[in-house]
Amino acid sequence: MPTSKIIYLGDLRTQCTHLQSNTNILTDAPVDNHGKGEAFSPTDLVATALGSCMLTTMAIVAKREQLELKGISMEVTKVMTSQPPRAISEIHIVFDFNGLKLTEDQQIKLKNTALTCPVSLSLDPEIKQIIDFNY
Repeated sequence: MPTSKIIYLGDLRTQCTHLQSNTNILTDAPVDNHGKGEAFSPTDLVATALGSCMLTTMAIVAKREQLELKGISMEVTKVMTSQPPRAISEIHIVFDFNGLKLTEDQQIKLKNTALTCPVSLSLDPEIKQIIDFNY
């Protein structure tokens, strides 16, 4: 079964529907590439997917360990190449554990989980993943 359906709405915008849940995401081309920048760009979604995957897989491990991660946040910054062809060159992620007290073993386990999440392992190795964990 397909994962999603994407419809081109015109004016460099798409509507992406997750078929299992019927949830929609709009995308726009970024302002620096002829778009309006009124929604996530496709490359924004790639960078955001990395952060979301890291946090989700960490939460799966934390649940198994009976550890609550609610309230952890992160900021994701996508950096594009400066020369053609356009591509993501770096993704920076800064985790903020918002005062959550973790043992050193828990920190190591969660960090290793994040760094080996499926999206991280799926990205081209030339895309630098610069990840900071602020405990």
